[in-house]
Amino acid sequence: MNAAAVHVVGVGMIPFSKPGRSDPYDVMGAEAARRALGDAGIGLADVQQAFVGYVYGDSVSGQAALYRLGPAGMPIVNVNNNCATGSSALWLARQAVASGAADCVLALGFEQMTPGALASVFTDRPDALRLFNEARADHQGEADGVPTAAQFFGNAGRAYIDEFGMDPATLALISVKSRRHAAANPYAVFTDPVSVHDVLESPTIHGPLTRLQCCPPTCGAAAAVLCSEEFARRHGLDTSVRIKAQAMTSDQPDTFDGDPRALVGAGIARRAADAVYEESGVDPLDIPVVELHDCFTANEVLAYESLRLTPDGTAEKFILEGENTYGGRVVTNPSGGLLSKGHPLGATGLAQCAELVWQLRGQADDRQVHGARLALQHNLGLGSACVVTLYEKV
Repeated sequence: MNAAAVHVVGVGMIPFSKPGRSDPYDVMGAEAARRALGDAGIGLADVQQAFVGYVYGDSVSGQAALYRLGPAGMPIVNVNNNCATGSSALWLARQAVASGAADCVLALGFEQMTPGALASVFTDRPDALRLFNEARADHQGEADGVPTAAQFFGNAGRAYIDEFGMDPATLALISVKSRRHAAANPYAVFTDPVSVHDVLESPTIHGPLTRLQCCPPTCGAAAAVLCSEEFARRHGLDTSVRIKAQAMTSDQPDTFDGDPRALVGAGIARRAADAVYEESGVDPLDIPVVELHDCFTANEVLAYESLRLTPDGTAEKFILEGENTYGGRVVTNPSGGLLSKGHPLGATGLAQCAELVWQLRGQADDRQVHGARLALQHNLGLGSACVVTLYEKV
């Protein structure tokens, strides 16, 4: 099937905030949708389908948010795919437009989080991460009192360090970069600079990870409007940014073979990225700006190589030579990423989308990567789902 071109004609997000300092989820979601629709120049009545993502919320929370703009009658599908939820909504929206099932689709994501580490809501039924927890316990053991996500990613960071001999202090440079980028982002939670010393002296969480190397629970919302070229032309919309290629992956049996890096999605990210490069014909070394899933500094290191931004085993050199920031080969997380912008689970993938659309339009202000015509997005959820999306300025 020849897929139709899909344009991102509107994006919107609200400033992210710490738990307890945000509006309720429905207010945040409605405002992000309103901003995306306003950016596109259309109304909710023009939207034919909506996909709404969140992790911590009751069923039909998507309707609760969008009904604040007025019930418009279109199908609304609620999406939950852990930390890849926002990009999963985006993936579904793109499919709907590319297949011809709809001409104009809204993807919305939001999260109203509570302080502290992520935890299961339901404790009276099988754990959705059972296979992952069993594999981790079998191969790396269990660390009492340590949050589950930190164990997964701390173990993955340790495995990378053990194989390639990276200095654990190099991870701290990622946190320093993240804050430096976030300082130019009015939507980010943490904008004060930190030093390598600050990062390394913050409390140890697990393995090589310290507190300032772990993303915080965050509240926020973001949205995107996707449409066909014909719809955009008919309504006089901005078609300067389109999705050139996109892929979504889940686990294969080798995820559970014992490598902790596979348990946190290094393998599925590579498969998704490779599929995008094959579909688009784009060389990853030609991509100047990337928003990637830096929930922990260790995952940013893994993502550099999974996305083929640098060859296997060279992430430390890539970081030390400044190739991951302004003045280097590719600017990673100009928004500040999850570490500094924040990580409201359902909103993250669509916030990444918004940042990259602004970059390609030349609207990123002091964060602007000048001359960018391609932009790559990587969004990962344990359990697992990975979505990699390549945007193009046309």
